[in-house]
Amino acid sequence: MKRRTFLKTSAVMGLGLGHTQPSPGQEVNPDASPDKKTAKKPHIIFIMTDQHRGDALGCMGNKSVFTPHIDRLAKEGSLFISGYTSSPSSTPARAGLLTGLSPWKHGMLGYGRVAEKYRYEMPQMLRNLGYYTFGIGKMHWFPQKSLHGFHATLVDESGRSESPDFISDYRQWFQLNAPGEDPDLTGIGWNAHGAGVYKLEEKLHPTTWTGQTACELIRNYETEKPLFLKVSFARPHSPYDPPQRYLDMYKDTEIPQPFIGDWCGEFAERLDPSAAAPDAPFGNFGEAYAIRSRRHYYANISFIDDQVGEIIQALKEKGMYENAVICFTSDHGDMLGDHHHWRKTYPYEGSTHIPYIVKWPDSLSRIMTNGSRIEQPVELRDFLPTFIDLAGGTVPPDMDGQSLCKLVQGQTADWRKYIDMEHATCYRKENYWCALTDGKIKYVWNFYTGKEELFDLVKDPQELQECSAKPAYAGSLKELREAMVAHLSERGESFVKNGQLVPRTSTLLYSPEFPVKS
Repeated sequence: MKRRTFLKTSAVMGLGLGHTQPSPGQEVNPDASPDKKTAKKPHIIFIMTDQHRGDALGCMGNKSVFTPHIDRLAKEGSLFISGYTSSPSSTPARAGLLTGLSPWKHGMLGYGRVAEKYRYEMPQMLRNLGYYTFGIGKMHWFPQKSLHGFHATLVDESGRSESPDFISDYRQWFQLNAPGEDPDLTGIGWNAHGAGVYKLEEKLHPTTWTGQTACELIRNYETEKPLFLKVSFARPHSPYDPPQRYLDMYKDTEIPQPFIGDWCGEFAERLDPSAAAPDAPFGNFGEAYAIRSRRHYYANISFIDDQVGEIIQALKEKGMYENAVICFTSDHGDMLGDHHHWRKTYPYEGSTHIPYIVKWPDSLSRIMTNGSRIEQPVELRDFLPTFIDLAGGTVPPDMDGQSLCKLVQGQTADWRKYIDMEHATCYRKENYWCALTDGKIKYVWNFYTGKEELFDLVKDPQELQECSAKPAYAGSLKELREAMVAHLSERGESFVKNGQLVPRTSTLLYSPEFPVKS
């Protein structure tokens, strides 16, 4: 689709631009003209995908996926190879991103509803620092048009409707441009792992809408204020529905088979996908089924990559690229049949390991050169303190995240050793866990069963062998168990008692720190 054609149809509708007032409690200082110091602050362009595995990028060593624009971003910035999400499902992951806090501190330990107000909120804090703040795409907040400090949002909520009269901005735009058509014509559910080709014109796909709306905002940007722009694609999260031309890119590509560990025999029985639920969280549906899903999933990533390329080009044409920090990440991954698991919420790499790239503004003094691969464990909570740091603000001392600027400036001595991850029960009772990893080794504590799992991610990045019972790993197991005891101790005796991890009998979805609406 030609970009100007897209812009004309967008402009006719207005796309919800009237929704610009702060929600209660979000009042800020009047928007005065910025001084020269404010104008020199870097633009912050935050691009994220949904359910995007960390290994599904060319720059991460996967030769089967085509992502030239995202790969170039990594070459011109920093590639954080141990990027993780602390709670691998949409809403708790996005709560951590929004607040810069750990799951226990922002209060969501699994899939629930994002609170209406937090003490720290990324758009509001950047707005207070003089930024014009705009969000495009999937927010996954509640209420769905909450602002959390954005001047405005245009949302694609992937078919979610949590109030009777809610219609996302993307779907309103769709009906303007394709009156009477069905945006769900492809017929694949939002959590199904089957695959199909998008049945409408490519210009109507939500990936096109998200990317081109971001380009429109950039081209229209004339204010001297620095820009904070969040661009949140709803794919490659299912439905795996790429346009045909992107699927054709992969017709001769060898697609990796699912990784099957020596520890997942419980799910090894071969099942007929036509007889199972289309969104089954567990199941061995055969290699051909998994590879077909992966082929379509990769094609959707290449579709997004092209839109990322257009966003970057728009920034360059506007003269904003050099003075911008540009981030690319995801909320969580997708198991895609690894270990006979599907979707997310698990402690394994397909679910928790995410893309994590930062292109820095030219003005930032760094020791790490462009294209560096950084090994320290980082998480979604680290973006907000990074942005505050770059904007000249003060990072609150009780914010769990740390500024990534430290790592590229060589200040690694006080960086965390492990990142914590967890998820409350989802899909089945036993899937309730907490984990620690540094990107080289991973320890998993299963709350209900009391079972420990240990994976050597250096020798075995696919987690094919579970090592907790191997004598060679006894020292590592002891060290990580003690680290988990230290991590969970603040939660009380239902988690740790007398210095020992305690199996739980019930799930805790929200911690006592979760904001309660007054």
